[in-house]
Order: sequence, then structure tokens, then C-alpha cells
Amino acid sequence: MSTNRRRMRVASVVAGIGIVAVLAAGCARGGGSPNDTDDGGAAEASPGITDDSITLGITTPLSGPTAGPGTCTVAGITAYFGAKNAEGGVEFGDGNTRTVEIEALDDEYDPQKAKANYDQLKSSVFAMTAGLGTPTNRAWLDAAIADEVPQVLIMTGDPIFSNQEESPWQLGFVPIYQNEGEAFGELLAGSAEDHKVAILSQNDDYGEGYVEGFKTAIEGADNIEVVKELTYEATDTSVDAQLTELAGSGADVFFNAMSITPLVISSLQKSQELGWLPSWFLPSNTSSPTAILEPGGAAAFPGVYTVAFAQSAAAPTFAESEDGAAFLEGLKEYANYPDVPAFPHCVWSYQIGATLEEVFGSMTEPTRENFMEALRDVSGFTAPLMLEGSTVDTTQDGQPAVSTVQVQKYNGKGYAPAESWDE
Repeated sequence: MSTNRRRMRVASVVAGIGIVAVLAAGCARGGGSPNDTDDGGAAEASPGITDDSITLGITTPLSGPTAGPGTCTVAGITAYFGAKNAEGGVEFGDGNTRTVEIEALDDEYDPQKAKANYDQLKSSVFAMTAGLGTPTNRAWLDAAIADEVPQVLIMTGDPIFSNQEESPWQLGFVPIYQNEGEAFGELLAGSAEDHKVAILSQNDDYGEGYVEGFKTAIEGADNIEVVKELTYEATDTSVDAQLTELAGSGADVFFNAMSITPLVISSLQKSQELGWLPSWFLPSNTSSPTAILEPGGAAAFPGVYTVAFAQSAAAPTFAESEDGAAFLEGLKEYANYPDVPAFPHCVWSYQIGATLEEVFGSMTEPTRENFMEALRDVSGFTAPLMLEGSTVDTTQDGQPAVSTVQVQKYNGKGYAPAESWDE
């Protein structure tokens, strides 16, 4: 799938999904057949839904440094609903079976472009979903609340999207940054050895959340000392200066709370150039074995750790499982994505599709209000390709749909569970 297209109308490249009826969907308010309500009245259909179809909008980076993960955010959900549409559609709780159309636009990880994309889509789609990025999703958060447009199951660990008071029309999908940082801290705090930690974090809510979670977990642990902390800007093209300064700290553990793929690769390479070989903690969205660790030469380090809640498509047994085979076939057949994805976001958005189908099955009215009610009532749902012990639970205020993570350690090819630091 091309990653340099500014605008990506997914349905135009996806066999079996058909042409997105943007104009028709935009006229859905009052145009769709209303359903009977409990009091015998009729619920007027929200924009983007008819008796036969529902249209979902996505704004995400499809070009630029984050195009790889961003493209995956569209491919996974397209694969999921492409297969469902080919089977005849998704059964909704109001008795109708609808096909699910995807309208995706490229924001290049630019907040202003993300807001412009939202403005373009808000009247023609039923809900916005799956888009990647904290600054880009924050750019239109207030507008979505004012417009009462669902902004749900998005890929950001910013906790604001899971706070129902601050974000009544929002819900994150992936674990919040604090949860991931805390998992790293708990693993290290359980070590039988003393450790010195250096931290490099993105100078925004993303980086601050990871550091907050990590420090919460190591509070009171007398075997851990944070010896150096630095930040970088998301717009920086190099962090060589920070790596050079951190290398002089003597730290044996490096927490690189970084969201930019090329910067993670260059960080791994610069650290080796400096002869600084600590163990690494990497966020789940910038820890791809094939896209980041291999080109960065991560095998040179004593340990590279990340966290996960979903299976890795690159795992040796993935394609042999029923769910794994269906996922890979769906990507190829419906999303024009023939390769095994290097980023986890393809699996995550596939799971978002399954979660949305679960919600659609509980909707009794074709309205955004009813959708949000159904969305916040999912508990114990096991989406395809989840790691054992992880489930979707949308009932906890302050937490995203998935809040549990498991620490993984790089073994030179992929990741394996890390039960303890000393194993």
C-alpha cells in the first residue's frame, strides 16, 4: 500500500468494500429509516448510517515519518470489515445488517491537517475511529465534543481520551502511556541487582506519561537510581546530542520514550557508535523487530524490552493459527497489503474492527448517542489476536478499551514474554 498518498480513499482500493457513498451518507440524517424507540417513538438516524451501511472516518498519517504505523491503522480495520462485508455485512442490534465503509484521510502527523480532515469528514461519517497520534487526535478533541461526533478506539495512550468527564464522546483503544511505563518500572524494581537509569522522553504528554508511569512503579525501590533525564521535540530530526550526554551517565538501563520511528533507529545506532550498551525500554508503538530493531542493530544490546497486548504478526507461529491466517489473508485480499506487517498497528486496528462489531451488535438505534452507550458497555471481550490474559473492557472510567500489557524481551528475531528481569 502506498504510504505517500496525501489522501487515501480506502474503498477505492479495496475489493469487496465498494465505493464509499459519502454524499449519500452525509444525507443520512433524516434519510435513513428511523427505528422504533422504547417509548414507541422513532429515533432519527445520525449522519453516516442508513439501513444498509455505516461509514467510519479515519484521520491518520499515511505519509511522512509515521506513515508505516499510520498506514497500518487503515489496513487492519479495512481487512476486518472487508471480510465481513464479503460475508454480507455486520448484524446490528436494531435488526439491520449493514456493510461497513471506511473513509480515511492523510494528516501526515500534522495536527492542523488532522483537524481539517475531521472538518471534512464530520458530517458524512457516523464515527471517527482508529486514527494514530496524540497531537493529531488532540487537535480536534474539543470540536468532536462540541459536534457530538464519536472519536473512539483511537490509537493514543493519552489518558484524556479515556476520561469521560473531559472526553464524553471519546475513548482510547491502546493502553495509556502510564500503564506501559509502569510495567517497565515494575519489571526493573523486581530485579535482584542495582540499576542506574537514563531517560530520554518526547517533550509532550506522550513522553511525560511514560515517565510518570515508570517513576510511580519504581518509587521506594532502593535498587534503582534515575541518573539522567533529557527530552527531545517531536519535530527534531536528530537526538545525537542527547544520546552523547546520556552515554556519559553510566546508566545500565535506558528508557527511550520515543514515538518517531527514524529517531529510534538512529538512537540505537548512535548508542553503539558511542560504545554505550545499556538495556533498553521501548514503547509498544516504536519497537518493531523488523522496521526498527533490525536496522538499528538492537542485537548488540544485552536486552531490549517492550510491552504488548496483542500477538505479533512476525511471530513464527502467527500465520499457522486460524486467526493469524485470516488476518494476513484479509490484509492481502481487502487492504492491498500483501506483506506481513512490520508494525503492531495493523493487528490493533483489526482488533478495533472486532470491537466495533461487538458494539454494533448491541445498538438498538442508528444514532451516535446509542452507539456511545453501547460502546461503554463492553466487558471481557476477547478480540482476535489478543495475548492470553488481555481483553477489551470499556467500563472503567479513566482507562482505554485495553489497559493490560505484558512485558516482552527481544530475542534477536522477535519478542518473548519476560516474566522477570533476572530470568
